[in-house]
Amino acid sequence: MRKITLTTFIILAVIMSMFVTGVMAQEQGGTLVFGRGGDTVGLDPIQVTDGESFKVTQQIYDTLVDYTPGTTEVEPALATDWEVSEDGLTWTFHLREGVEFHDGNPFNAEAVKWNFDRWRLEDHPYHIGGEFTYYSYMFQGFPGIIQEVNVVDEYTVEFVLSEKQAPFLNNLAMVPFGIASPEAVKKYGEDYFKNPVGTGAFVLEEWRQGDRVILKANENYWRERAYLDEIVFRSIPDNSARFMELQSGSIDMMDGVSPEDVEAIEESDTLKLSLRPSMNVGYFAMNFKFEPFDDVRVRRAFNHAIDKQAIIDAFYAGLAEPAKNPMPPSIWGYNDEIEPYEYNPEKAKELLAEAGYEDGFEFDLWYLPVPRPYIPQGKFIGQAIQSYLSEIGVTANLVTYDWSTYLDKTDHQEAPTYMLGWTGDNGDPDNFLYVLLDKDNSNNAYESDELHEVLVEAQKTMDQDKRVELYMEAQEIIHQDAPWVPLVHSTPPIALKSMVENYIPNPTGTEKLHRVWLSE
Repeated sequence: MRKITLTTFIILAVIMSMFVTGVMAQEQGGTLVFGRGGDTVGLDPIQVTDGESFKVTQQIYDTLVDYTPGTTEVEPALATDWEVSEDGLTWTFHLREGVEFHDGNPFNAEAVKWNFDRWRLEDHPYHIGGEFTYYSYMFQGFPGIIQEVNVVDEYTVEFVLSEKQAPFLNNLAMVPFGIASPEAVKKYGEDYFKNPVGTGAFVLEEWRQGDRVILKANENYWRERAYLDEIVFRSIPDNSARFMELQSGSIDMMDGVSPEDVEAIEESDTLKLSLRPSMNVGYFAMNFKFEPFDDVRVRRAFNHAIDKQAIIDAFYAGLAEPAKNPMPPSIWGYNDEIEPYEYNPEKAKELLAEAGYEDGFEFDLWYLPVPRPYIPQGKFIGQAIQSYLSEIGVTANLVTYDWSTYLDKTDHQEAPTYMLGWTGDNGDPDNFLYVLLDKDNSNNAYESDELHEVLVEAQKTMDQDKRVELYMEAQEIIHQDAPWVPLVHSTPPIALKSMVENYIPNPTGTEKLHRVWLSE
């Protein structure tokens, strides 16, 4: 074995020090400018449902548990470990010590209880400012299945459920359940959505509504400080304009890439392409409260009338597959035995005639005003659907609104038909089927008692094989009732400058950026 002298050791140490310093110089500092298709709706994650808001709030807040980067596997976050009782009804979480909110107040069990009580109790004095939609979705209303939240000691909190919930832990990792500073919520009240205070890697610096959100690194983050000094989320609604800004260097990365730009990115010396793992669905929904969409024959006719593959070829650069179910094949429990509605305009006409609409009818078709991962070009795809329906004698009038208004109106069932989509939050079928189509949650007036019974039983069942059987059955019911035309499951492309390092896209549609850095 060769002997290392003291002089040699010193030389090696100096070289190693220079190497480490060089690496850290590349990793630490700088501003990342993220170009996106729409503005944030709000910065209180429990009050919003849109991905543009979650892109930002995920940087400001932490949840009790998190997802391992690039997956939906649960790992510790503000809770270091946990256990569940034998009956599955009591969950005990041991919290991370020494964590502070951005305003300097301590994170502890009291803060966790206060947040969950605020969300679940409608008579809580700070259950204000929004509808707390995600809490209702995931925990079955208010107070829902979380019957008690108890402080065991300063860093131990206990959740008592009224019934078992198989995806409970995965649900807690979802972005909407970021823990806020109770004192900040009390201070700002209904304006808290503009003044967020969490424990996350970044702190809000400024929100110029309609333009940009500026975040700065949290110097007291409980993890290692973020590599970036700042993140700027810029709102640039037009895909082509956003891509031009990426090419010119005024932004560093973008989502909502137009299909025609994918090849240019792949051939560029200064840009690179990252593909988000597919866990989404884009769909065209029909509201049962509006005639003639209360007739299943009309809904099935629309399913036969739209050529999904042609839409994918035209608007997705091949980075999508036709959808036949409301959840993607990447989710366990997917029912691949279902036969899709084939593209068959003549069959669609026959169904319309059976329903008494052989001469067609006229209706409003709402299309997405901003690019989304599952529907990157809402207006063009809306025009394509309009054209397909005209071939079966149906006239669709295209309608849209600004993004916030669009979400509000569709959520309140004001649209006869509309385009929307969903990116899975936690990798569980419940997050698609129950959230989107159960009668207690549905925003398209689809109410099926049969489906509801199946989905609720699946939530209470801890046996994975039994849950698979139930979700297979649920997809059969949905397919027969045809409340949607499921359009696509996309693999969304993200374009980045070559200097953007260590970006790991998550299948949930948003990810923390505290480990991204800019190389020289």
